[in-house]
Amino acid sequence: MKHYLLPLLFTLTACAAADDPRPNVVLDTELGEIEIEVHTDTAPISGADFLLHIDLGLYEDQGFYRVVHADNDPRDMGMSLIQGGILSQELATTPIAHERTTETGLSNTRGVVSIARDAPGTGSAAYFFINIGDNSFLDTGGERNPDGEGYASFGQVVRGMDVVEAIQAQDASGDSDEEVTSGQILTKPVTIRRAYRVED
Repeated sequence: MKHYLLPLLFTLTACAAADDPRPNVVLDTELGEIEIEVHTDTAPISGADFLLHIDLGLYEDQGFYRVVHADNDPRDMGMSLIQGGILSQELATTPIAHERTTETGLSNTRGVVSIARDAPGTGSAAYFFINIGDNSFLDTGGERNPDGEGYASFGQVVRGMDVVEAIQAQDASGDSDEEVTSGQILTKPVTIRRAYRVED
């Protein structure tokens, strides 16, 4: 897959062009469909970047590659989620500004979808995660990250949490480049065959 950087202006323009402030999208994976309501009204930057990845087909033939649950959380906080996006984890768009959960009003609880990141301002919908348990310690002011900024939440799974849990149950003994993700990398990523907006 050829990766290329797109300016943030294009991202914001794509958001402005959408009439529905909370469009639904479907991730059609090899284990089933996951439908997500994207909150561009309260998380305009993160939501727009996710929709841009959808509209440009950047998730197709990509997938979910990391799973976390209580047994493999190195910090013993009971974190429970799956992470996916572009399998190479390379950016296809420019990084986006960080949106705090205190601004978006979405806590990292069951079914909420959020942007993965390193430092604030390095996040991208190229890598996102879906919360399975109550991961509110990933919110702004939470204990998970030393910077206290949390992870930007922008959507909610409205159908397919059984698929999310099926992905989490896959074998996670794949090779990891970092100690913190040891035991969390899927041996075989779960492919996203198609990602698209739901038409009214």
